[in-house]
Amino acid sequence: QVELVESGGGLVQPGGSLRLSCAASVRTFGTYAMGWFRQAPGKEREFVAAISSGASTTYYADSVKGRFSISRDSAKNTLYLQMNSLKREDTAVYYCAARKGGMSSLTYQYEYWGQGTQVTVSS
Repeated sequence: QVELVESGGGLVQPGGSLRLSCAASVRTFGTYAMGWFRQAPGKEREFVAAISSGASTTYYADSVKGRFSISRDSAKNTLYLQMNSLKREDTAVYYCAARKGGMSSLTYQYEYWGQGTQVTVSS
């Protein structure tokens, strides 16, 4: 079982920034594509960002493009999501996910999921 643990969530004012981290307990971290998803109360889980196993390719949802940045550190087995210019509509539980193979924005294609971390954007 691959364990994924998110951290870095919290309360931030509109226009502020947060960096989320996802620690992966997997020896072959470099063979997994990774993604970030989020879910607001009463809504479906939605795609946020993804990165290829080799970190050469990234993909973002239109709603966060230009504000969020996904990255990974192979030496630390850690995935990151830098969130800038945060808006109230970014409020949600954020989840990291992993899959073997190519990068994907589709929830059902990811095999492993973290427990989620709460991000609240409010004044």
